[in-house]
Amino acid sequence: MHVVPGLKVLYFGTPVVLLSTVNPDGSANLAPMSSAWWLGQTAVLGMGDRSQTAANLWRERECVLNLPSSAMVSAVDRIAMTTGRADVPSGKRAQGYRYVADKFALGGLNRQPSEVVAPPRVAECPIQLECRVTGTHPLTEPGLRATAYQVEVVRVHVDKDLIIEGTAYVDPLRWDPLIMKFTEFFGGGVNVHPSRLAAGWGMPPVEEAVRGAYAASTGRTGSP
Repeated sequence: MHVVPGLKVLYFGTPVVLLSTVNPDGSANLAPMSSAWWLGQTAVLGMGDRSQTAANLWRERECVLNLPSSAMVSAVDRIAMTTGRADVPSGKRAQGYRYVADKFALGGLNRQPSEVVAPPRVAECPIQLECRVTGTHPLTEPGLRATAYQVEVVRVHVDKDLIIEGTAYVDPLRWDPLIMKFTEFFGGGVNVHPSRLAAGWGMPPVEEAVRGAYAASTGRTGSP
C-alpha cells in the first residue's frame, strides 16, 4: 500500500561531491553537496543561490567535482554545516552553519593542483573532475532560491587502482562512493556515519542499532 506522506526532502540517493571553487581573494573554497548527476561529459549541479560556492561559480565559471569514497565520510562530515561566506545567511545560521575560511584544513584534506582549471583538486578523493560552467538554469519552485549549473567535464582523474586493467572503465566493485540518502551518509548500502547535516535539517535519527551492526561487520567505528 502506498501513502502520500508529504516528504520535505527528496534525496533518494545521490553521490556526495566535494566541490572546490576559487574565492574572490584567490583562496580555495570547498563545499560538500549531493544534488548532482551526469550524462555524457556533462554534469548538472543543484545548489542554493546564497552560498559562497554559488557566487564563485557565477564569477569564475570553473570548479572541480571531487568524489570521495565512503571511507572519507569523517572528513566530509567535518566540513558539513560550514560556509565560506563570512556573513552567514540568517537561515543557515539558524540551522547551525558557521563560517570557516579554510575547509581543506578543517577536513584534514590536501590541495592538489588542477591541470586545466584554477580550483584545486582534493588529493584524497579517488575521482576528480575538472569542469567549466556552460549554463545556468534558475529553479522556479516557490520559496526556493536555487540554480542548476550545467558544467562540462574537461579533465578526469581516477585512482589507477579503480581502473579495470587494460580498459578505460572504472571497476564498480572497487569503487565505493559516499552516497547521501535523505541527508544521511551511506556506503556499500549501509549507514556509515552520523550526519551533522541531518541534525541541522531536523531529520529523524537513524537507529544506533543499524550503525552498531555496520561497525561490527566492517571494523569502522563511524566516529568523527
